[in-house]
Amino acid sequence: MKRLVVLYSIVFFVVIAGVNSKAQNSIKQKSIIQAKYTADPAPMVYNDTVFLYTSHDEDDAEGFKMLGWLLYTSTDMVNWIEHGTVASLKDFKWAKQDNGAWAVQCIERNGKFYMYCPMHGNGLGVLVADSPYGPFKDPLGKRLIDSDHIWNDIDPTPFIDDDGQAYLYWGNPDLYYVKLNENMISVSGEIVKEPSKPKNYQEGPWVWKRKDHYYLSYASTCCPEGIGYAMSDSPKGPWRYKGMIVDASELTRGNHPGIIDFKGKSYCFGHSYDLIKQSTSTFYERRSVDMDEMVYNDDGTIQNRHYWSVEGPAQIGSFNPYQNVEAETMAWSEGLKTNKNTSKGMYVTHIHNNDYLQVVGVDFEKGAKEFEAIVTSLVIGKIEIRLDDKDGSLIGNCEIENTGGDDRWKSFTTKVKKVKGKHDLYLVFKGGEGELFHFDAWKFIK
Repeated sequence: MKRLVVLYSIVFFVVIAGVNSKAQNSIKQKSIIQAKYTADPAPMVYNDTVFLYTSHDEDDAEGFKMLGWLLYTSTDMVNWIEHGTVASLKDFKWAKQDNGAWAVQCIERNGKFYMYCPMHGNGLGVLVADSPYGPFKDPLGKRLIDSDHIWNDIDPTPFIDDDGQAYLYWGNPDLYYVKLNENMISVSGEIVKEPSKPKNYQEGPWVWKRKDHYYLSYASTCCPEGIGYAMSDSPKGPWRYKGMIVDASELTRGNHPGIIDFKGKSYCFGHSYDLIKQSTSTFYERRSVDMDEMVYNDDGTIQNRHYWSVEGPAQIGSFNPYQNVEAETMAWSEGLKTNKNTSKGMYVTHIHNNDYLQVVGVDFEKGAKEFEAIVTSLVIGKIEIRLDDKDGSLIGNCEIENTGGDDRWKSFTTKVKKVKGKHDLYLVFKGGEGELFHFDAWKFIK
C-alpha cells in the first residue's frame, strides 16, 4: 500500500508538472499588464483612447491586500501605458486605510469623471475629477451607498441610459441597483434588490446597452468563476440568463468583467492568476488582467470562449517610434517593475540582466538612423535593440554609462542599422549582477 501511495504521488507530481508546463507555455502572452499585479478591470473609452482602471494586488499579497487603483491607457489595444496610482483608500478619510480597495468603475458625464469605489466592509464611495487621469477627490466625505448590507456592497458598475437616467448596480451575492441623480453623486428613490438575478450570478456586475438590448455580465458562481451574462429589455430587468462569455474552469478561479466597444470592435476584459503561475505553484491573491475580442451573434447574444486566446486581440493601427515613448509603454515584459516620482513621473525599474520589454507593431515607415534612451544608472550596461523576438535581429546597442546617481537622468544615443516596415520591438537589457538602471523614455530618430 505504501508503495502504491508513493507511486501515485510520483505520477500526480509528473502530471501536475506537465500541466503547469503546458499552462505556462500557453499563457505567456495573455496578461496585458506584467509590471504590477492587477485585477478587476474597468475599461472606459474617451477621446479615442481606452482608459483601463484596475485594482492592485500588492507584490507581497497572500490574501487580498489592496490599497489603491491604477490606470493604464491604450490606443491600439496591444500596447499599454501605465500612469500609476490615480486614487486610493487615502482619498476616503472616513474609510479604513489598511485594506479593501476592491473593484472600481469610472464613467464620464458632462465633462467630469466619476469613479465608484468599494472599500470592503466600508460600503461604496464616489470620487470626482475633471480629467480621466485625476486627481480624484471625494465630494461627499461619506458613503454614497450606506445600506444594511455593507459587506455585500462591492463591485459597483454605473450605467447611463439613452434617456439620460443613470443607474448604479453592485453586490455579492445579491444584485442591487439604485437610480443616480444627474449630478452622479446622489441617489433617487430606494435601493432595489433585483429579484431576477441569474442563477449563477456571484459578483462583479457590468451593465451596458447595445442596439435595443440591455446586458448584465458578471463573475459566475465561485469557485472557479467565469464570466456569465444575461439580457433584458430594460435596465431594471428582468434579466434572462444567456450563457457564458468566458467559461468557468480551473484556469479562471476568480474573475471580473469589463466590456467596451472601441473603433468598431467589442472587447471583454477579465482577470486570471496566469502571471503569478509563471513564477510559483503556490497560490497567492496576485492577479493579472486579461482581454480578448468579443463577438456578437446576429440575435444579440455573445459568442462563447473557453479561455483567453493565446494570440490575444489584433492591434488597431500601428505604433509610432519617432515620438517620445514612455518606457512604461509595453505589450509584454519580463522581470520589470515600475515606479513613480515627482521629477520624472512613471519609469521602469528593477531592471536586471536579460530582462526585456516588447512593443508590438512598431512602424518604421520612415526608417531610423539613431535610437535614444533616457536612463539613470550607477553601473555600466546596455540596451540591445532587437526586432520581432527577444533573440531577433540586432539593429543596435545603446551603451549605458554611470550617470552618477539614481536621480541623475541622462540621454544616451546609438546608431542603428537600416530598418523598414512594421516590426515588434524588443529592448533587451544587459549588464552584470544586480539592478542595472532606471529607464524613463526612448525614441528613434529619422
